[in-house]
Amino acid sequence: MGTKDKCAICSEKIELHYKSMDEWGIEGPICGKCYSKKLSEHYPGEHVRVNKHLD
Repeated sequence: MGTKDKCAICSEKIELHYKSMDEWGIEGPICGKCYSKKLSEHYPGEHVRVNKHLD
């Protein structure tokens, strides 16, 4: 299922890749951890993030 690509942000191997939003200007797949961080930067405010302890 996963392609084991490297994250375009942190360069870690990823099993399940996410596509970044066009506004972020990132080329290539990103991991779930980096996607979550970028989402919180893009949509500031009070949000409930799951698995935040993994950051």
